[in-house]
Amino acid sequence: MSRANRLSTPLLLALAAFALSAGMASAADVKPAAAPAQAAMPPAPPPPPPAAAAPAAEPAPKKAAPAKRAAKPKAAPMPHWSYHGADGPDNWGKLHPSYGLCDSGKQQSPIDIRGSIGVDLPELRFNYAPSRFSVANNGHTLEVAYPAGGSLTFASKTYRLVQFQFHRPAEEKVEGKSFEMAAHLVHRDAQGALAVVAVLMTVGAENPFIQALWNHIPLVAGQAMASAADVTIDLNRFLPRERQLYNYMGSLTTPPCSEGVQWFVFQEPVEVSPEQLRTFARLFPNNARPIQPTHGRLIKESRGRVR
Repeated sequence: MSRANRLSTPLLLALAAFALSAGMASAADVKPAAAPAQAAMPPAPPPPPPAAAAPAAEPAPKKAAPAKRAAKPKAAPMPHWSYHGADGPDNWGKLHPSYGLCDSGKQQSPIDIRGSIGVDLPELRFNYAPSRFSVANNGHTLEVAYPAGGSLTFASKTYRLVQFQFHRPAEEKVEGKSFEMAAHLVHRDAQGALAVVAVLMTVGAENPFIQALWNHIPLVAGQAMASAADVTIDLNRFLPRERQLYNYMGSLTTPPCSEGVQWFVFQEPVEVSPEQLRTFARLFPNNARPIQPTHGRLIKESRGRVR
């Protein structure tokens, strides 16, 4: 081998090695081609503008509230009346227009029962049941409520018991004769017509019926006292045994003195003791209207026994 060949061989080897290393380096620097970019999506269209809200419906007009009826004016209280003085019986008719009959009426009660004619009165039946009761002091008398009620029947008409009350002295007279006390049993029929039964009283033995009531007199005027559940009274036991009657047309004996009232007055009185009379007199020394003119009214007297 020539000297030139000996020198060129190592040189060639070195150049080859350099070239190889350079090629590897350039290969390492080559990056794979990037994938083609996907086509960009067109932008989404903007959302449509919100629909304009429908104009709010106008609220339906409120129904006008029904006009309130004008409140009725409260009735003025009726004037006070009594059995004495300026507001006593002589002036009842002047106290209020509705009391006018107390002055001008022609069928006023009580009366002095005179000149009656004896007749067979229509059948008159009393129908009372035993009952509890209450006693009220209403400022004018003692008034008794009788819850069991009861009735009387006269001339085919039935009158229901409303209440009964007491007067001292008895308001009625018979042929000029006075009595110590009287009870008035007030009844009303379905049409509102009134019938009053008067039980006259005279001094005698103690009356158990009256005593049961007096035991329940309230302590304060304007109040009532009720009987206990086991305390009852029976109006049948209070009525006279002999039941002949006087019958006439009259009125209430207190304001407004309304007329058209059927009156039945027992001829036979019942007895009450002096003590029982004094008890009532402490509360009501005199609560009787004076006798009124009869103005020629017809008064009947029953001839037969009343059942």
